[in-house]
Amino acid sequence: MLRWQWRIGVHLAIGLAILFASLVTTGAARAEVTAFKQAVAEAAARDDALAGFYRGNDYRPIWTGASARDTERRKALFAAIDAAELHGLPRGRYDPQGLMTQLANVRSPRDRGLVEVEMSRRFLRLARDLETGMLVPARIDEGIKREVPLRERAAYLSGIMQANPAEFFRDLPPSSHEYARLMKEKLRLESIAARGGWGRTVAVKSLEPGQSGAEVVDLRDRLTAMGYLRRSMSQSYDAEMQQAVQRFQNDHGLTPDGVAGPGTITEINRGVEDRLKSILVAMERERWVNIDHRNRHILVNITDFTARIFDNGSVTFETRAVIGSSKSGKQTPEFSDEMTYLEINPDWTVPRGILRRDYLPRLKNNPNALRHLQVVDSRGRVVPRGQVNFARYTAGNFPFNLRQPPSRNNALGTVKFMFPNPYAIYLHDTPEKHLFARETRAYSSGCIRLNDPYDFAYELLSRQEADPEPFFQKILKSGRQTRVSLETPVPVHLIYRTAFTKAKGNTQYRRDIYGRDAAIWSALAKAGVTLRPVQG
Repeated sequence: MLRWQWRIGVHLAIGLAILFASLVTTGAARAEVTAFKQAVAEAAARDDALAGFYRGNDYRPIWTGASARDTERRKALFAAIDAAELHGLPRGRYDPQGLMTQLANVRSPRDRGLVEVEMSRRFLRLARDLETGMLVPARIDEGIKREVPLRERAAYLSGIMQANPAEFFRDLPPSSHEYARLMKEKLRLESIAARGGWGRTVAVKSLEPGQSGAEVVDLRDRLTAMGYLRRSMSQSYDAEMQQAVQRFQNDHGLTPDGVAGPGTITEINRGVEDRLKSILVAMERERWVNIDHRNRHILVNITDFTARIFDNGSVTFETRAVIGSSKSGKQTPEFSDEMTYLEINPDWTVPRGILRRDYLPRLKNNPNALRHLQVVDSRGRVVPRGQVNFARYTAGNFPFNLRQPPSRNNALGTVKFMFPNPYAIYLHDTPEKHLFARETRAYSSGCIRLNDPYDFAYELLSRQEADPEPFFQKILKSGRQTRVSLETPVPVHLIYRTAFTKAKGNTQYRRDIYGRDAAIWSALAKAGVTLRPVQG
């Protein structure tokens, strides 16, 4: 059915429902218990939120009545369903055709009561999907610890009763600039897909400046189609093409050397459909996260290997980061919390997982291994190694901790940034500075290592210290382990985006290093999300 035919059918069905409602008002609606109310009570009984709402509303209609407010709500619901695909949601999930058929077939108060509750069910599904996403993050991947800020379902029903219905639906999706820009990119990619994509792929593993030939022409044409290179007849990998490759590399998290190596060719050859999947996943992820972009917050994008401090929606500080290894058990989890303090000259207590998995086996093999670590009992006392028979313990009954005293060679470097959480994840300095020069920086056991931890600390302390650098350096030079509390806790968001936007410039794309976005796309597709090229 064409969209315009569907809209006409919707209005016809709604008109029939209104007509019927007006005919029965003078009779059955006056009875204390009408067939309509009985049908609503029965249909809502198996859903506590619906049952409680209608019971509190004396089983009156909010969708199928003859009032002007009911009319507004009906129109707004069908309009929102009609627009669901703009948000990457499958319109069929809300079955507008089924609702239209039910409305058209209303012949009795009982029929109207049944469709009344069914409309509320579809409304609740759509409202929650728009506001906080279709999926339950924890069911997708164990590394997604995200707690979605769900609204009580009954609150949606009371909300649309009190608000302007059209405005209520407009306010449900994220209001962030990021979400709006992702929607814009979605439409752009759908239009490109409808025109056949970006053309032929480049059929070699690598190309370098100075080369020429058919493959260079394919590279030229693909970069041109993507908007990185102006149209030309050049068949050489010249300076202009090198600059275009660099721009592409910058937008895709690659080393911007202007050489189309294997990694760059792989990303250039990705089809528009792959990028569209990333956008749809990013939109779902944005619905999961309720970030107040106006206030100061820290954003760590795991796939981008960066940590940023935001104020009033703008980046005030940015640094490279090393994130958890892609190996099982070492991946950095996704969650949000609040940073409450930083510790200068920290010690390092080896996390129990690392101790059991990596260090205890080494100590059982050689009690003198890992000499930089102290053995500490449950009361924090250092225990001489000669008094510990490591061979007698297992991962489950080892009663000691391993601790590295403060020093510049400490695994945490000379400062750590704490947002206490169940996963023992935090941001910190590191003595392994060489890792920050690498393109892919997934080497830690889960925590976030910062390339510029001192400047990061200065920026955080700038809100409470007139001159944060001397303040920090004085403590650092003392060598004493010192905790500095943040007067105002700062929200920290560890996110995972293979597609994200900038206020100015092209949409950014990154590799799916942990495979999480592929799992999310699979779940979205299973729920009915499809890639929808825009025709025309």
